[in-house]
Amino acid sequence: MNANEMKSMGLATRAVHAGQQPDASTGAVMTPIYQTSTYAQAAPGDHKGYEYGRVSNPTRTALEGNLAGLEGGKHGICFSSGVAATDAIARCLRPGDHILASNDLYGGTYRLFRQVFGPFGITSDFVDMSDVAIVEAALKPETKLLWIETPTNPLVRLVDIQALSDLARSRGITAAVDNTFATPILQRPLEQGADLVVHSTTKYLGGHSDVIGGAVCTNDDAWAEKLRFLVKSAGAVPGPMDCFLTLRGTKTLDVRMQRHCENAQAIAEFLEADPRVAHVYYPGLPSFPGHDLAVRQMDGFGGMVSFLLSDDSMEAANRVLSATKVFTLAESLGGVESLMNHPATMTHASIPEEERRAAGLHDALIRLSVGIESKEDLIRDLDQALGQ
Repeated sequence: MNANEMKSMGLATRAVHAGQQPDASTGAVMTPIYQTSTYAQAAPGDHKGYEYGRVSNPTRTALEGNLAGLEGGKHGICFSSGVAATDAIARCLRPGDHILASNDLYGGTYRLFRQVFGPFGITSDFVDMSDVAIVEAALKPETKLLWIETPTNPLVRLVDIQALSDLARSRGITAAVDNTFATPILQRPLEQGADLVVHSTTKYLGGHSDVIGGAVCTNDDAWAEKLRFLVKSAGAVPGPMDCFLTLRGTKTLDVRMQRHCENAQAIAEFLEADPRVAHVYYPGLPSFPGHDLAVRQMDGFGGMVSFLLSDDSMEAANRVLSATKVFTLAESLGGVESLMNHPATMTHASIPEEERRAAGLHDALIRLSVGIESKEDLIRDLDQALGQ
């Protein structure tokens, strides 16, 4: 199928087939792992589209086509990690430029913008992007990049992609959306006006907690050219085995996301009814402030649930975090197994305490990456852990 035919297909079909063709030399249905660093040339510059493994690789090309197909984009550019993908976008800025980002976002993104790019004269501010008026007021003449997470990490707040993309376009600002939590199965930011979509493919796209990777998808030819130049020049490339594993993951992405969403909804409803829990953050709950936007903007509510204990203390959080038997206390998210995370001391520890608290990241806040196990077992596990 060509690209136009693929666009008319459903997402489950695209997840399996986009960017994929049987291997021309053997007929292999699964994309081979092209474990090579270099390629033969018939004469100088006369080759079959590949010269050197850092620049491109057939397994990586297949993955890039697959992700672009899922996001409805012309281009997919893969990197060695989600942070490397974010880094490549920020490298396209220049001293004096300004980044405006969500104040509730992955701690590694905060660290990258402030501690890595700040010393080079690229400034950044972090605001509540759930309010378009706040975002508009925070824009500066030198703002060049609007960095959007939705749902946010870890409070799963919703941001109106279309409204902020329209605002950015009216000011000549690039709008980039980190779509890691939702995946293209649940939302496709390019369709809602975003210029760039970023993924940590380590998470739901890979889906099995066994690979590190990142990607950017776009319809913008100029951005694609700049990012491919950085792949070649800076070298943050995924290996062919990493690309193969991610491709294996995307083939089941649609069915996995259905189960993640089903389980997360059940857990969120259980936690909301439990007096030991002060607040539950999940877009699928009618009580959630962004629920109406989630219904309009997303095709499902995701597998990420955060909750605040009634006893807002580090001691209470430690008791729960240490007591689960099915949930594993670990960094990362998006795998088939259920994980539990403490943002204040783990994923968001690089954000200063005052800023964490101002954004709502309390000591007793716990983030769940709900896996695909039996939801009854997951609820029982949380119930006994809350009773410790």
